[in-house]
Amino acid sequence: MSINVYQLVTDRIIAQLEKGVIPWRKPWQGSEAINYISRKAYRGVNTLLLPYGGEYLTFKQCKESGGHVRKGEKSHMIVFYKMLQRVDKDTGEIETYPYLKYMNVFHLSQCEGLISKLDPIKADAEIEPIQAAQTILDGYISRSGVTLNHVEGSNRACYQPTTDTITLPIIGQFENSNEYYSTAFHEAAHSTGHTSRLNRITATAAFGDATYSKEELVAEISAAMLMNSTGVEIAETFQNSAAYIEAWKKKLREDNRIIVTASSQAQKAADLIIGIEPAIAGA
Repeated sequence: MSINVYQLVTDRIIAQLEKGVIPWRKPWQGSEAINYISRKAYRGVNTLLLPYGGEYLTFKQCKESGGHVRKGEKSHMIVFYKMLQRVDKDTGEIETYPYLKYMNVFHLSQCEGLISKLDPIKADAEIEPIQAAQTILDGYISRSGVTLNHVEGSNRACYQPTTDTITLPIIGQFENSNEYYSTAFHEAAHSTGHTSRLNRITATAAFGDATYSKEELVAEISAAMLMNSTGVEIAETFQNSAAYIEAWKKKLREDNRIIVTASSQAQKAADLIIGIEPAIAGA
């Protein structure tokens, strides 16, 4: 693939950003993460700890509801504050203070004998794969060893470096197949940063900091490059990418051309996904 294509995409994104912010949207429908029993949504850091949307419950809640956790399934940690009391030694007054605790939960898909209480997501059965994009995605998953999971009804699309796993909603939850591949390529680009590949993702990166934000830029620029190179980019996916990039760009304080340096890493990520070896890509 010619590097001129990459530069063209980068230039178009910069030009789009200079026109102003376009509200970014999730191009799929899905359910947020909630507790199966209380029906309350998980908030705060728990939205980052839980890998996908839908219903979660503890081992005890599952058993008490008449189900059981499937053998071999691994739990997901959530945290919460419990209000405790203590007596002030000096004043004798009772003080109330928050104490952070954690709990392990399982997604409903990891359990048997229970039926979801959510309204079913109306997936569009007429949305079909785009062969050019699917061939690239399949080839990368096969070569890289990354695990790709589709969770029906989920409202999350993510890559987890600890398990080297990409999780996506099913294709029918998206507005169209182009939006599905734009999202799939974004998460695939994240996976190229694994220590076993381009070694770009650091364990110390925290949500919202410069390293994390730059990684989001790399992933979205790479997705835009792949969409353009496969010929499946449409105006909606490109504008959505530009708006997403702008949202993360605001978190970066270093320089106003950080997007250009991120595009260099995005090129390497796109090449790896296509199947071009790093040494060839830099030639």
